Amino acid sequence: MTTNNPTDSEELSRQEAEELIDEIERRRSLKGLAALTVAVIGIAFSLFQLLLAAQSFTFTVPLPFVADWNASLQLLQANAVHVAFALVLTFLMFPASTGDGFVSRGLGRLVAVLTDPFEGESPVARLVEAIRNMFRWAFVDSDRSRVTPFDVVCMIAASLAAHYFLTEFSEIQDMRVFGLESGDPVTVVYPFLQPILGGLPIISEMSWALILGAIGVLLVLEATRRTLGLPLMIIVAIFIVYARWGYLISGNTPLLGLLAIPQLTWPDIVQNLWYNTENGVFGIPVTVSVSFIYIFILFGSFLEMSGAGQWFIDLAYAATGTRKGGPAKASILASGFMGTISGSSIANTVTTGAFTIPLMKESGYSAEFSGAVESSASSGGQILPPVMGAAAFLMVQYTATPFAEIIILATIPAIVFFFGVWVMVHLKAVEEGIGGIDAAETADTVEHLKQGWFYLVPIFLLLFYLIVERLSVSRSAWFTLVALVALITFIAAYSEKTRLTLFGSLSIIFGAELLSHVVAGVPVARLVGGGGGAGLPVAEAFGIVGPRVGWYAMLAGGITMLIHTDVQSKLLDLNPTVQSAAESAGDRAGRNLGKNQLFRTGTFVIKSMEEGARTAVPVVVAVAAAGIIPGVISVSGLGPNLTSLLLALSGGSIVVMLIVTAIASIILGMGMPTTVTYIILISMLATPLVEFGIPLLAAHLFILYFGVIADITPPVAVAAYAASGVAKSDPFETGVKAFSLSLNKAIVPFAFVLAPGIVLLREKANAADLPLREKYRVVSFADLAEVSYSIPEILIPVAGVFLGVIALGATVIGTLYGRVGRGERAAFALSSILLMAPLLLSTMVFDLIGFAGVTISVNGLLLELALRGVGFVLFVALVAKNRREATPTETSPTTAST
Repeated sequence: MTTNNPTDSEELSRQEAEELIDEIERRRSLKGLAALTVAVIGIAFSLFQLLLAAQSFTFTVPLPFVADWNASLQLLQANAVHVAFALVLTFLMFPASTGDGFVSRGLGRLVAVLTDPFEGESPVARLVEAIRNMFRWAFVDSDRSRVTPFDVVCMIAASLAAHYFLTEFSEIQDMRVFGLESGDPVTVVYPFLQPILGGLPIISEMSWALILGAIGVLLVLEATRRTLGLPLMIIVAIFIVYARWGYLISGNTPLLGLLAIPQLTWPDIVQNLWYNTENGVFGIPVTVSVSFIYIFILFGSFLEMSGAGQWFIDLAYAATGTRKGGPAKASILASGFMGTISGSSIANTVTTGAFTIPLMKESGYSAEFSGAVESSASSGGQILPPVMGAAAFLMVQYTATPFAEIIILATIPAIVFFFGVWVMVHLKAVEEGIGGIDAAETADTVEHLKQGWFYLVPIFLLLFYLIVERLSVSRSAWFTLVALVALITFIAAYSEKTRLTLFGSLSIIFGAELLSHVVAGVPVARLVGGGGGAGLPVAEAFGIVGPRVGWYAMLAGGITMLIHTDVQSKLLDLNPTVQSAAESAGDRAGRNLGKNQLFRTGTFVIKSMEEGARTAVPVVVAVAAAGIIPGVISVSGLGPNLTSLLLALSGGSIVVMLIVTAIASIILGMGMPTTVTYIILISMLATPLVEFGIPLLAAHLFILYFGVIADITPPVAVAAYAASGVAKSDPFETGVKAFSLSLNKAIVPFAFVLAPGIVLLREKANAADLPLREKYRVVSFADLAEVSYSIPEILIPVAGVFLGVIALGATVIGTLYGRVGRGERAAFALSSILLMAPLLLSTMVFDLIGFAGVTISVNGLLLELALRGVGFVLFVALVAKNRREATPTETSPTTAST
């Protein structure tokens, strides 16, 4: 086994990993009061979302010693508060400028030009330098460590916007009828400003709602620039400019005339982009974020802070680490699982890669290949059910499809992708002679499962609630989150010394609650407070008390840890971030609280809520910004015209349309969250794809896949760049290798849009009478039992795809049982295409013939089966030839084992 430079192979520390993520995502590293402010606002954000998840938009906040606070929000108000939290945190966490942008550099050159004619001590030079310093003080945070005055102004403006939604909602409802100009001016909304602003004609006459709406849209653009970069901000801004001046495009202009729109005023645009839940900033994407995305990000944060991340990494190594190329295979398993929950390919690449990449390098993989494996698997987590980052929830909302069906739809392609990467790392191990980790260095799988079985419980509970109970996504996430916290609290309090106290406390609490409901029909707390009435039958009382056992377990665990202050769980190993936060808080308090289990458990809950908010901020800003584009398309009536333009440009060729969509997804997705790419492109491209006869769900999944590929596609390749920082490798070469490893992710989408059986979609019996969006459905067990359908349209295509990725692996790596020559690689590539997406080749040929004016009619299913058969024969022949020509060492059972 070869090893790299020992210094290079060292694991990144947790602090180094966090610093690398901050650098890539351009975050501040705040300390002191600023860091405390971020934590407090982040925790408040999470508490607000937890209230919505638990009680929906009408909720009660229990307040000690005073009457409970009852609140009822409209959807627009909830969305506005959600975005306002994200905006405030953005202006705290992300600097407006670090002084190295083109604007800052331009201003610096301007100052040099203005001061050059004067001596350095002249009044003019001093004045210009003072002005420059003032601007730098107001806007620039060069070392990403301080909050600037401009940030404070932006935070105040965002807070004012949210306050207006909460206090003046009746006026907002009236303005839907009478327009934004009918709103009260600021001097009427805030009378105390009358002496100051009353004399200014524009301010005293213009609607405060219009001013706030315009400021709000600008704040979203600024937050987008800070979190996601200038390109996305420019794209969104162009759409806003187009909404205002797109009417100047002449309808008589060839092709471009299709983009002509009616004239819109700024009040029309602002009202539709800021005061609307159908489209715009607070449209469907933000609604999905409020209802689904945030609570799942919070669930992922709680899971990560509980120590599950490291446990799953260790489980992956226990299961595969000793196999040939084991470290890379373990990386695929661990990164895929954590990536589906985190939804951030960058964060997952760095945090998981800090452990997996050094081990891959030590086993013999190159630094570039190690980084490529990690980034490829981490980005693939966003297509892996059940969570799929945040995309699954957006698909539910945009396609009006049950969540369980989205999971069914996405499962086979996701398995194919990870199987394909697995095959490639195995073939690379065969080529390089890379073995696995010494068995002594990995845990026993069974023992490891015994130590952390409770980490699996929330995952199975989530699937149970979603698929079996068919609860809503938000309710499923809420119940799972409660179960997770209850489990962690219970496990934290459990030891041989405390188990009697723990189970006794739980029994007493549960029994008291049950008895209170049987006697008085109310919980113990209300009974003690003087409430109560008629008792309930035991069965009915148990039906009420039973589902609350998670809360009772939390209380019992807390009581136990309060009594046994020295308890230390043998099973629970919380994330090091939690331990560090607990020790830091203890140092500030002058007490040794880092070893106090109750304090550590409380820190786990608080830290999970804070980290969940930090993770959610870029996602919320992304969906808010992305919602502007469908908002413009809706208010301008551009949708049908855009569809017509794209259909005209494609020349009626489905292959051309798919290639254009794929390229657009990759280009737009470079450096941007997959959710943004998905939202923008389904607004523009989903309808044209459906017009070609592609199933709606397959079209959405196609766009999602290519948006994910953008994370590992050079020259941007943000996930590969993050991996190169951990692996200390060349970023571009890491990106090239990551793209090569993920090549099947680019072919499989073409396969399933042309053969929907791969994603378990079937045309309905009455499809001819249905709208295009409703022609297909997810298959049932009856469909699978129908052999005449399931074998040719599901079984054979799925088997072909799996065989195709093996052929693709031999093509990319250049090894199977032995070396694969250049000619054989070309033949393997052809067999791969014929096995995976034969209709892609045949459709291209027929399109070319059609452009020549010749029309050919064939049975599509028979042609597809014939081409797959040709690909299979070619594949078998190539495999047999390669195995026959390989040396005995290359074909040994050890080498061939996966």
